[in-house]
Order: sequence, then structure tokens, then C-alpha cells
Amino acid sequence: MLKPGLFTYDQLQVGDAWLTDWANVSTQAIDAFATLTTDRFAIHLSDEGARAHGFDRRVAHGLLILSLVEGLKSSAQVQANTFASLGWDLSFRAPVYGGDSICATITVAAKRAAGVDKGMLTLDLCVKNQDGQIVQNGRTRLMAQRAPAR
Repeated sequence: MLKPGLFTYDQLQVGDAWLTDWANVSTQAIDAFATLTTDRFAIHLSDEGARAHGFDRRVAHGLLILSLVEGLKSSAQVQANTFASLGWDLSFRAPVYGGDSICATITVAAKRAAGVDKGMLTLDLCVKNQDGQIVQNGRTRLMAQRAPAR
């Protein structure tokens, strides 16, 4: 695991990894996300709606969890000096319920230089709940600053 700091493309190596802090997924956040996105599918709105579709209780939106992970990533003690997101390839593996907590392990999976001043980082994301269950996993690609030429 990397020690806290801000790392450029050149300082990061494939296999480097770090953990984020935890985020609580409140029912208020689920409600706010439903309102903001107009995604008002029944599983997100009530326990009854969730049970009608086979879940124990109301489920957080998968994209809400991704958004929380992005926030956790951008406020982690370890930071990649990135400036643009190029996309995600993510699987929703298990439901996240209101009241659950999540954290992520981030691992540098690949690097590709894109000139003298930037490079593309591919990061693996493994998101777990408070019970250690993987709830999302996948990859994100980011443009990162390279170390200044000397």
C-alpha cells in the first residue's frame, strides 16, 4: 500500500495500491439521488418496492455508489495527479442498502504514456461494504500529469 501523498504518472507503478476512507450510504442520499436523476425505480424508493423485486430492503442506485467512490477516490490520502476521466467499466456485484458503508481499494493496473506531459492510468476498483462483500468492481481510465522534465 502506498503512503499518503500526491503521485504523478511517472511515480506510480503497476501494482501500486491504496485504500479510501469509508462512506455511509444513507437513505437520504438515495432519496436525493433519485430526485436529482429522476431515477425513481421502485427498488430505490421503499422497502416494499425493493421486496417486490427480490431485495431485502431498499437498494442504493449503482451510479450513486460509483459517484461516492469517485468522491472517496478524490479525497483519499493517496492521490494520483489526474485531470480527466476517460471512462469506467464497472460491474454491480451485490446490492448496497440504505445504512450500509462502502470503501474502495484502488490498484494501478496499467500505464500508457501520452506525450511528455501526460499519461493514461488504468485503475482497478474494488468496492466493499462493511461486511467485506464486494459490491462493485471494475476499472477506470484517467489522464495523469507526468513529472516535469529535468
